[in-house]
Amino acid sequence: MSIINKLAFSLNRRDEVPNQQLAQQIADVNDTKAVKEVVENLNHKNKNIQSDCIKVLDEIAKLNPKLVANYAPELIALLDNKNNRLQWGAMAALDSMTNQNPKAIYAALTKIIACADKGSVITNDHCVGILIKLCAIKEYAANSFALLNERLLISPTNQLPMYAENALPIITEKNKPIIIKTLSSRLNEIEKETKRKRVEKVLKKLKG
Repeated sequence: MSIINKLAFSLNRRDEVPNQQLAQQIADVNDTKAVKEVVENLNHKNKNIQSDCIKVLDEIAKLNPKLVANYAPELIALLDNKNNRLQWGAMAALDSMTNQNPKAIYAALTKIIACADKGSVITNDHCVGILIKLCAIKEYAANSFALLNERLLISPTNQLPMYAENALPIITEKNKPIIIKTLSSRLNEIEKETKRKRVEKVLKKLKG
């Protein structure tokens, strides 16, 4: 049976459960043929099919990132797509597979950053996720950290605490002063006390 017949749209469903179940089935058995079919249908003429397929691919990337890692070029190409659902879905999948194909994703950072600059909150979240993962890889760390610091400088104050917390594992003695300076410079912008306290907690850990 074609994967299209198992998608939420084909089953006349408005929820994501069929797509999640399909992704689980594909991931569990390492079904490379099904993954290929999902990727091919990202360009389907029906936008509902496109949306379902990017959801399936995103879910597979979370469950079994190696299974989709070779499709980084196809996902990177979607970052230019006018369909916002495809854009942030592709960014989410790229985030999940960064450790499996860091070379391809690092090479596409210019496009990834450009997409985040004009994208949704979810797109930005995953852009930061990608940068944090690349910071942990020696050959990509320096440039990725500089880009991550830029995201921290311009990120919405609502997202800043999460970004700061997630970045903690990749902070080194060398880059610690930069992060401390960046986060300290933004404290006065954070109106919500709970959010500010989270950033202050990160700063306290960094200052040791």
